[in-house]
Amino acid sequence: MTSSSGILLLDISCQTRSADGLSLCALVLHNGYFVIHTGLQHSVIRPTQANCLPLENVTLPQKLRQAGYATHMVGKWHLGFYKRGCMPTQRGFDTFFGSLLGSGDYYSHYKCDGPGMCGYDLYEGEEAAWEQDRGRYSTLMFTQKAVDILAHHNPQKPLFLYLAFQAVHSPLQVPARYLERYKSIPNLHRRKYAAMVSCLDEAVHNLTLALKRYGFYDNTVIVYSSDNGGQPMAGGNNWPLRGSKATYWEGGIRAVGFVHSPLLLNKGTRCQALIHITDWFPTLVSLGEGTLDEDLNLDGYDVWEAISEGRQSPRHDILHNIDPIYTKAKNGSWKAGYGLWNTAIRAALRVGHWKLLTGVPGYSDWVPPQTFSNLLLTNRWHNEYVRWDQGKSVWLFNIIADPYERVDLSLRYPHIVKKMLMRLAQYNRTAIPVRYPAKDSRSNPNFNGGVWGPWYKEDEDDRETNLLTNNLAKKRRKKKAKKRKLKD
Repeated sequence: MTSSSGILLLDISCQTRSADGLSLCALVLHNGYFVIHTGLQHSVIRPTQANCLPLENVTLPQKLRQAGYATHMVGKWHLGFYKRGCMPTQRGFDTFFGSLLGSGDYYSHYKCDGPGMCGYDLYEGEEAAWEQDRGRYSTLMFTQKAVDILAHHNPQKPLFLYLAFQAVHSPLQVPARYLERYKSIPNLHRRKYAAMVSCLDEAVHNLTLALKRYGFYDNTVIVYSSDNGGQPMAGGNNWPLRGSKATYWEGGIRAVGFVHSPLLLNKGTRCQALIHITDWFPTLVSLGEGTLDEDLNLDGYDVWEAISEGRQSPRHDILHNIDPIYTKAKNGSWKAGYGLWNTAIRAALRVGHWKLLTGVPGYSDWVPPQTFSNLLLTNRWHNEYVRWDQGKSVWLFNIIADPYERVDLSLRYPHIVKKMLMRLAQYNRTAIPVRYPAKDSRSNPNFNGGVWGPWYKEDEDDRETNLLTNNLAKKRRKKKAKKRKLKD
């Protein structure tokens, strides 16, 4: 797997404000909370899991719709769909056209999740889009759908459009005309990846032309962002950063993006402020003149002034994650964590210019660019292979001076390590239990007309809650009975 890209279009026509709002986001539906406060801190939502973004979490499109925006989504959802209430049109979008899963075939729009678990994954609203599907390449199809939305919307009325491209993500597929441009790249994965990016670039260009053509451009904020680092095994390239997608190294968690708008105060600048995905929710809601309830206790900040004017970010730290059920580090312990934190647990924290990692951060090599032949890549890769940190469970880096994470400072600055371990422990005390249910056989598309889609009945939640309550009551009665026997 590699990364996927998303575009957010926020048209602020009819908004009585000066041009002082903007944001950058990868998963714009995020609700301003660290994942430890949503229960989604382990891995991704699988197609077969009865899981989705918690329904009690208010999403960005819900807030913008309350502020008078028309809200539309095109592209990849991947926030769960096991019951109808989890669907995009139930979470704030007026319309939805796209896929529910995290990946799939770019042409057939089918996805398999194991033997006998294959299904169709293209939706219009809450129904399979059989009639809309013409076997078109998804990047081109999603772009055309977004352009159609612009063509039929009154530019004098506020619009929120979330375009979540499938590209660039495995499987690596692309129309031949884009592949022809990169014959000079011998590595096939890298060649396809480059071609897919070219197609994506062209899509962004065509969308921008449509904004101008239909009268949106002058009042629109365009946010372009990826959601994570690339996967070198599938054409991605994070060099010279360390690690890859699904790791806590910078190669896995640093995502690129840009904000483009005639409304930006400082144009053509590079923002170096500390910004996290949780910041986009309050930033965009504020831009759209929506309301942020004080009791939300968000982890995110309004970072518009940092982006638009170059001011200091209100953010001082980032909890990248704490994953309590990931594979534990064999040599991790409370002792290694000075009695403050069990370093066997996978976690990553940024405070100022310091970054701390514990547990198993994931694949830790530096992978050279794959524009080389396989032979040259093997030789260069060998020189970057990491052997010295196999027994470690704590790392500390000055991530400003050393963004490539080559110099571990954990032994040199134990007092900094202790402070950050204490901060990790503080965050962990606020975490809610992980939501990562087992595979549900009812999710099989064969039971749903060959389509991936909701399989869970809405009233089952009530039955499960009652069952859980009854089981807890039984356990309490058994404990009381045992205590009575012991007293007797």
